[in-house]
Amino acid sequence: MTSSRKTRVLIVDDSAIVRKILSETLSHEPDIEVVGVAPDAFVAREKILSLEPDVLTLDIEMPRMDGLTFLKRVMRFHPMPVVIISSLGQSSCDTAIEALRAGAVEVLAKPGGPYSVGELREQLAARIRAAVKAKVKAHEEAAASQVRVELRSTSTVIAIGASTGGTQAIAEVLERLPEETPGIVIVQHIPAIFSGSFAKRLNAHCAMEVREARHRDELKPGLALIAPGDQHMSLRAEGKKRIVILDSEPPVHYHRPSVDVLFESVAETAGADAVGILLTGMGSDGAQGLLEMRQKGAFTIAQDEASSVVFGMPKEALRLGAADRGTPLSQIPMVLARALRTKEEALAAR
Repeated sequence: MTSSRKTRVLIVDDSAIVRKILSETLSHEPDIEVVGVAPDAFVAREKILSLEPDVLTLDIEMPRMDGLTFLKRVMRFHPMPVVIISSLGQSSCDTAIEALRAGAVEVLAKPGGPYSVGELREQLAARIRAAVKAKVKAHEEAAASQVRVELRSTSTVIAIGASTGGTQAIAEVLERLPEETPGIVIVQHIPAIFSGSFAKRLNAHCAMEVREARHRDELKPGLALIAPGDQHMSLRAEGKKRIVILDSEPPVHYHRPSVDVLFESVAETAGADAVGILLTGMGSDGAQGLLEMRQKGAFTIAQDEASSVVFGMPKEALRLGAADRGTPLSQIPMVLARALRTKEEALAAR
C-alpha cells in the first residue's frame, strides 16, 4: 500500500445498526474508506472477491455461518487482516480469543452496554491502521503438543510485552515453558472485557498457572500474571516478596496497560535478576522500558521482523539498542532457557 491510498474496509455484521455505526465512525477518517458492508458470511465472501478490501471487520455471532467458522475459511483460502468486533457476553469473549488464535489480528467490543460508541470511535481506526500493517498468511492449526524447553524455577522475573499479533505470540512462548518456571508478568494490549478470557485460554494450554492479575498478587515461580485490560500493572518489592500493583493512571503511548510501565518497574525492582521479552506490535510501547531493563543488567529479547505480525515495537527496541538482535519467535523459549542457565552459572561462580 502507498501512503496516498486509503485503507479499504469491508464491514461484516448481521446488525444494520452496528453496520451503520461502524461505517459512520470510519467515514471521518481521511485515510480509511468503507468500501462495503455485508450482513452475513455468504454476502461477505462475494464482496471480498469483488471489492478486494484491505481489512475485514467481522462479527462473531451471525446467522447461516458464525464468524469464527468464516474466519477460518478466510484465513485458509484468502488470508487478509481481520478485526473481530464482538459482543460482550462471556461466550462471545471466549470465541473472540479463539478467533485471535485462528488468525485475526485485532479484537474490539461492540458498542453498547458499558462500551460506548465514543470509546469505539477512539479505538476502531487505530486497530484498522494496525491491522493493515499486519503480515498475514494462510493459517494452519498449531500442533497439539510442542516440545517444552528445560527450565528450572529461579527467582528471576520474566517480563513480556506485546500488542498486535501478540496473543498468539505469547501463547507460542508460554506453551513451550514447563510448569516450574520463574514468575512471569505480561502486558498485552487488549480491551478490558477480553483479558480474562485470554488468561483463561492460556491457562488451559500451558503447564504453569496463568491468570489475570489481581491488585497486590504475589509473583511466584510457576505463575504467569496477565495485566487486566484498561489497568496498568507494575512490579514492586515488599521485603522478600514481589507483588504486582494495578492502577488506572493515564495511558502511556496511548495504551493502558502499557508495556513501558511494566518493564520500567521490573528494571527498578528486579534489576539484573530479570529477563525482558518484547514481542510483535505496532508503535513503540515497551522499547524504552526494555532498554532500561538492559541498562540495569537484565537479559533482553526482541522478536525479529520475519516472525512479527507487526514489526513496530521490537523494531524500535532494536533501534534503541535495547536488545542485541531480533530473535525468531520459535527460538525465544530456547534463548530464554539459555539466558536463565547463564544467570545461574554466574550466581554459582560468585
